[in-house]
Amino acid sequence: MSAGPVPLEAPGKRWQLVTTAALAVVVLPLFLPQVFSAASFLPHSFCYLGNSSLITLHVVSDVLIWLAYVAIAATLGYMVWRGRETIPFNWMFLAFGFFIVACGFTHLLEAITLWRPVYWLAGYLKAVTAVASVATAVLLPPLVPRIIAHTQAAAASEQVRAELAASNKELEAFSYSVSHDLRAPLRAIDGFSRAVLEDSGDKLDEQGQADLRRVCAAAKRMGLLIDDLLTLARTARSEMNRTRVNLSQIAQEVATRLQTTNPTRQVEFKIAPDLIVEADPGLIRVVMDNLLGNAWKFSGTKPNAVIEFNWQKQDNEVVYFVRDDGVGFDLKYSEKLFAPFQRMHDEARFPGTGVGLATVQRIIRRHGGRIWVEAAVDQGATFYFVLAGK
Repeated sequence: MSAGPVPLEAPGKRWQLVTTAALAVVVLPLFLPQVFSAASFLPHSFCYLGNSSLITLHVVSDVLIWLAYVAIAATLGYMVWRGRETIPFNWMFLAFGFFIVACGFTHLLEAITLWRPVYWLAGYLKAVTAVASVATAVLLPPLVPRIIAHTQAAAASEQVRAELAASNKELEAFSYSVSHDLRAPLRAIDGFSRAVLEDSGDKLDEQGQADLRRVCAAAKRMGLLIDDLLTLARTARSEMNRTRVNLSQIAQEVATRLQTTNPTRQVEFKIAPDLIVEADPGLIRVVMDNLLGNAWKFSGTKPNAVIEFNWQKQDNEVVYFVRDDGVGFDLKYSEKLFAPFQRMHDEARFPGTGVGLATVQRIIRRHGGRIWVEAAVDQGATFYFVLAGK
């Protein structure tokens, strides 16, 4: 069976052959003594009969062309170096830069040979330029289909970005509508229900009063759900502004706030000091609020709970974690954990909307990181997360 074609993802054998030929043309002449010899030749200016104006015209033109070619090649090399991980076909830019440099030095030799007739050196330099020219002509055409495909893919990606921007605007409009248009009827439902209970509660039987309380509770839960949904939406569209953030300080502030909400609880917070990260301060605070808030909530059945925020080194990464010794959960349901509205526990026992961890995951991903969990029933849970650098 015959071998398949050389893949287009790399220059392949053709590029290796061209490179070998170019190096041979460059290196071999250095071992030939006549290359730098000017004996038995007349300088090029002799052909111009010593006309200073004509010589100046050629010298200035050739030197300027040489300088421009070198500058272009240097720019290409710098561009490839800066964008080496993102620029496609960067080897072709380098090959083209080599070709331009070779062309430039042929012009420099044209100026030099006006006074020093190193015609062998000029000839070999032209041979190098010829090899670079042929290499460029041979290697460039097979890239045309890939360049066109890459351009089309970039155009499609730009269209996707435009559609995403439009979707974000629609989401912002929807969030505004939710924030303003839905809250008003909810407030009305809750307010009138409470008014009926206060003003006419004695005229209702126990069932009627219980029903109205359920209406009030449902309205309150709907308000919390709206708040969480708006927070989730904001994490997707808010602008990132990374700076140095002290995670330990944020964790301590969250712990203090949680303890003031229920000062009778016996909870020991173990917070490692001075954990500094590069992150968006507002978004990372949402992460700490949710993770520590969950640890506080799900360890509520423990008489002397322990909540820890610390870090560890794992596979050359700094991994932060929030650990509690609460009720935990079965890891076989962990794939649902970060999905909106998914809950691991009974709402009556542990109230919540099921949106918090979905928001946390979205924020971590926007920081280029990831989050995962280890847990067991009645043995607590540990949430690990990694934040990528800038």
